[in-house]
Amino acid sequence: MGEPTNIDAKMSLEAKTALETQIGRDAKRNMRAFSAHIAKICKDPRVFQIAALFSLLLFGLSARAFEIPLAHIAAIAGAAVTTQWICAYLVKAPFEARSALITSLSLTLLLRANEAWPLALAAIIAIGSKFFLRADGKHIFNPANAGIVALLLATDWVWTTPGQWGTALWLAAIIAGAGLFVTSRAARLDVPLLFLGSFAALIIMRALWLGDPLEIPLLRLQNGALILFAFFMISDPKTTPDGPRARIAFSLAAALLAYVLSYHLHLTDGLFYALAITTALRPFIDHAPAAGRYVWPGSSASKSPYFQKLKDTQGPMRHSMPATHQKERFS
Repeated sequence: MGEPTNIDAKMSLEAKTALETQIGRDAKRNMRAFSAHIAKICKDPRVFQIAALFSLLLFGLSARAFEIPLAHIAAIAGAAVTTQWICAYLVKAPFEARSALITSLSLTLLLRANEAWPLALAAIIAIGSKFFLRADGKHIFNPANAGIVALLLATDWVWTTPGQWGTALWLAAIIAGAGLFVTSRAARLDVPLLFLGSFAALIIMRALWLGDPLEIPLLRLQNGALILFAFFMISDPKTTPDGPRARIAFSLAAALLAYVLSYHLHLTDGLFYALAITTALRPFIDHAPAAGRYVWPGSSASKSPYFQKLKDTQGPMRHSMPATHQKERFS
């Protein structure tokens, strides 16, 4: 076999250069596709809500000594995700894991039981309510709140955990900061601010009427559970009204009910009952003509047969975002 010629060497060099160029092009194309995928994911406020709730859970387990067995966390998450998948299959809607994760994290942070199975039952009720308790194409109740209230009313197996969050101002500020970011991304910042402002005004006026020092209501307003409830539960875009005026009425009603149930009827879980009542009334005030139906950015569920059937039977959807961002029905 002869020695390689200059022509062979040149051809080999050209092939190597062409290969390197193609690899570079493929790498750039893959990087652009990956960046576009990440950007699409980050358009969905639920990603940031999951990150915030998961961070709060890790903080609670490590710094606040939350006594939550891993079996309980797994039971809630497993039941929520499984129920989401089954219900999505039954109604021929796309499977939305993010919604199930938000519900399971909310239940993990707020609900306790001696055994794992009542928590799993709460998760099943929570996700099921989203699919089967509906009005005007939207689920009526906040899923996590539905699971909590159902178990509180029907059994003595579970309890809520407002005390474990404490009243440290720095912790309330951290939760509020995360909540401000998430709710602003979801276009629902007005709801927690109106709720907290109204609720604060009511308990401060009560303290003044009773002659109590202002430190008492101010300390109660610093409770981490109250801030968590305001920014991560009552502000759920899918169970709050679409119209801004309706959201004002919704937030004020929730604050008034929470105040009456907590301070006049002395119900420990008055916040959760108030939200359940207010969301039950939401379909009656959610008919502002200019309001657009809230839909999650970045979801593909709007292409499902169920969604198309709703569209055909209910007429054109009102949109709060561009038509290219129309989203799912069951998140």
